[in-house]
Amino acid sequence: MSIEPQNLQHIAIIMDGNGRWATKKGLPRSFGHKKGAETVREITRAAGEMGVKYLTLYAFSTENWQRDPDEVDALMDLLRQYLKSEMSELQKNGVKIVFIGEREMLPADIVEAMKKLEADTLNNDKMTICIALSYGSRQEIVYAARRIAALAKRGDISPEDVDMKMFSDMLYTKDIPNPDLLIRTSGEQRLSNYLLWQCAYSEFYFSNSLWPDFSRKELEEIIANYNQRERRYGKA
Repeated sequence: MSIEPQNLQHIAIIMDGNGRWATKKGLPRSFGHKKGAETVREITRAAGEMGVKYLTLYAFSTENWQRDPDEVDALMDLLRQYLKSEMSELQKNGVKIVFIGEREMLPADIVEAMKKLEADTLNNDKMTICIALSYGSRQEIVYAARRIAALAKRGDISPEDVDMKMFSDMLYTKDIPNPDLLIRTSGEQRLSNYLLWQCAYSEFYFSNSLWPDFSRKELEEIIANYNQRERRYGKA
């Protein structure tokens, strides 16, 4: 399927259902996360081949830190493997990597690996993959408000200067366009503290597939559905 970038520039995905996928098969939840990582690889390739310019993936939320410590440790180990193993393919395919979220909550070695991956892929321009890691949208909005408050306190801006563009520029996603389409897998129908500001006018699609079962074929079907929609942005 060929997709024109002007019709669909940015897809955001809530990758939900790894744990339930494993539990249904009588496997430890960590197996679901490993299978989910394989799906990430498949879907990022597919999106790039279809002409999608931006793909934002909800990998780990600030609330996920409350999970069982063993599961969190397994997720961090999986992330370490991803950061090491994906570099050559990202470079080959011209993919730029950006991370958004509260990095200070992550292990120091992972933060350093993230910085290196961002630096090494900085000039790639075929596609941008934005990974939301230790991310919460409410926390991001508070972060932006604090930055604006600091500017006002120093006298650099006045309250009248604050508008939607300024606020958007204070978010983690400053240089990334708002999502055209938000996909959530696993049948759940909520945003779960994900891109609340950015998804104000995004189209939503809720898939019943658990993330490890999500496929390129289903992505193509969802995009075909999106292409039939008329986006009005509040207009008649």
